[in-house]
Amino acid sequence: MDADDNHRGWAERSGDFSPEYYAQIGPNEVSETLATVFEHYAAEDASILELGCSSGRHLAHLHDRGYEDITGIDINDDSFQVMAEYFPELVDTGTFLTGAIEDLLPDFPDDKFDVIYSVETLQHVHPDDTWVFEEIARVSSDLVITAENEGNGPTRGRAGSEVSYVNDDFPLYHRNWKDEFSELGLAQLLCEPGKRDTVRVFRVL
Repeated sequence: MDADDNHRGWAERSGDFSPEYYAQIGPNEVSETLATVFEHYAAEDASILELGCSSGRHLAHLHDRGYEDITGIDINDDSFQVMAEYFPELVDTGTFLTGAIEDLLPDFPDDKFDVIYSVETLQHVHPDDTWVFEEIARVSSDLVITAENEGNGPTRGRAGSEVSYVNDDFPLYHRNWKDEFSELGLAQLLCEPGKRDTVRVFRVL
């Protein structure tokens, strides 16, 4: 699957792993972990960007805890229609943009957001597009948070495999995010492995 096919698959996704799928699940343990991380490392008035926010379940959880300077990016335009149905207060508060992060991040100025985070989004970035990690570091003024599958599960990323396929459908690229962002000059503050994802917190130096 090339980068364009990868984008197209997520832009048109319905059913499993679609915006409505995640909205129906709602906030989960990763949402709680993010809220705890924000409590310890981010200011109450922090400007926040979620990459691949889908219908907004994690942002809604942060909004419920008082964060209001919220922006989300998602490639699937259905995300924000679903968000309006499930999380209307979030829609009224935040700014939401449709498009691929590779297309949108270069338009932001340096240090635009205090905190940039992703949940199971960067793991889908095609190897041809890994330059976008530099854009994430550039656009964040303070923190970058990743909650991604690094091979935590027994069938993911084992035996040296750098990519696996979910339901024989879409690729999941396994990366060590400490290595990725340390090479870009960020310092890791926290690493919390879970059954599915590893949460890492990085500070921009």
